[in-house]
Amino acid sequence: MSKVTVVGAGNVGATCANVLAFKGIADEVVLLDIKEGVSEGKAMDMMQTAQLLCMNTVVRGVTNDYAATAGSDVVVITSGIPRKPGMTREELIGVNAGIVRSVVTSVLEHSPNAIIICVSNPMDTMTYLIHKVTDLPKNRIIGMGGALDSSRFKYFLSQALGANANEVEGMVIGGHGDTTMIPLKRFATYKGLPVSGLIPAEELDKIAADTMVGGATLTKLLGTSAWYAPGAAAAMVASAVLHNEKRIIPCSVMLEGEYGHSDLCIGVPVVLGKKGVEKIVKIDLTKEEQAKFAASADAARKVNNALYEIGAL
Repeated sequence: MSKVTVVGAGNVGATCANVLAFKGIADEVVLLDIKEGVSEGKAMDMMQTAQLLCMNTVVRGVTNDYAATAGSDVVVITSGIPRKPGMTREELIGVNAGIVRSVVTSVLEHSPNAIIICVSNPMDTMTYLIHKVTDLPKNRIIGMGGALDSSRFKYFLSQALGANANEVEGMVIGGHGDTTMIPLKRFATYKGLPVSGLIPAEELDKIAADTMVGGATLTKLLGTSAWYAPGAAAAMVASAVLHNEKRIIPCSVMLEGEYGHSDLCIGVPVVLGKKGVEKIVKIDLTKEEQAKFAASADAARKVNNALYEIGAL
């Protein structure tokens, strides 16, 4: 029996829980939120699709009852608040750091062997925070940003190619931010064929640029942050762990010398399996890619430093 807890029953968390249930990724899903009735209502709504969708997963909603999460194999943390008008970056980091610290402490009290998937923003920094406030080995803490960014990259590639998105491969590394992510254009393929030979260089550059602002584009269209792809990306990462899939997925993980950096969580390709992060995959980057990665790492460190400046660490 496999069990996943999703903390935060907002759009992203609820979508993640729904994908986990609909695809039968876990036998049991617990959806937890601090707002009375929200997780219970959403879980009930999902369960009322069971006979319509031939779904066998049991979804339970609870209000701040961490005892109900006991024995979770994977915990997905989506908790946090969006940046509000007039709020500084440091204020946002301070609030979300307090939320994430409280959540991870509570879930580990009841599920000490769980693998943690961080979705909360700023995602690389919140993943770093989890490393610093727990004594978990680094393989058990995963930031899901690269999985989402890579999915958006593959979407834009498939649109340009007029191709089935499932036939397209692409990878995004670096920070999970509009200016820090790095779509690796030279590794993008369509059924094994390099897309650089199928798409003009100028168009490929535009696809990379569109990928980098993919989240902001959706926020502008929707008036709020996206949720379908982020929720599904978190569920995909959970699936890779639960089912020991040995998939290579870019994720934000703690580096200890890999890619020339240490004491930093940033997106790199990793092999995901039952132990969580089973291997960091080394890619030989070009000088241009190395420079972009170094700039991305510097930007991530600056945000991490805010945790110390505000006393969160």
